[in-house]
Amino acid sequence: MTTLMAIIAGFVLLLMAIMTVVSVTGRSLIWAGLGPIPGDFELVEIGAAVAVFGFFPYCHLHRGHVSVDIFVSRLPHWAFNGLTLTGDLLIAVITWVIAWRLWFGFQEKIAYGESTMILGAPLWYGYGLCFVASVWAGAVAVYVIWRDLRHIAAKTRIS
Repeated sequence: MTTLMAIIAGFVLLLMAIMTVVSVTGRSLIWAGLGPIPGDFELVEIGAAVAVFGFFPYCHLHRGHVSVDIFVSRLPHWAFNGLTLTGDLLIAVITWVIAWRLWFGFQEKIAYGESTMILGAPLWYGYGLCFVASVWAGAVAVYVIWRDLRHIAAKTRIS
């Protein structure tokens, strides 16, 4: 599921890049009767949010976050494990708080019928997709903590 979400997020980014190229090309060819794609920036905003939330679970599962390897690589494994577990606990808490707040944002966008200015696309679609991805990211974060605790119990360095 995590890999599939990352692939879909990559596909969304690819579509946004293609749309941006087409839109910019259309702007430069206004003299030929072409023009930009209406609402292109709205679609990029929504697509970027969906892509970020789609990539996050994969990144966290595979330890793709930025770390200060120069400092932590010299620590004994118990200190490294403690710092890694602390960071993973913080990521889990933050991820679940984001999911919680996205849920309320999602409900609000549905209740008030908010939509984008140019396209009139309902905003709740983007919120809904981001909420689902953030819940999955929260589940992955809990799994990563469990994986950390297994390493700590086995007295091995977290990988």
